[in-house]
Amino acid sequence: MIYKVYYQETKVRNPKREDTKSLYVEADNDVIVRQLVEENTPYNIEYVQALEGNHLAYEQEHADFSITEF
Repeated sequence: MIYKVYYQETKVRNPKREDTKSLYVEADNDVIVRQLVEENTPYNIEYVQALEGNHLAYEQEHADFSITEF
């Protein structure tokens, strides 16, 4: 399954909605996704969202869609 991870680039500053970024990860469940991102980045994870069906198709249509591998 593919997950969209919303994150802030640093854990030091307070999160600002305008600074929220996202990346896409393929994994079996959201727990594994959270572990991968926490172990391999300094990011502050805000939310992990499962993508499927029409929502996944919509995300794939955008040019910035690429699956991140760790």
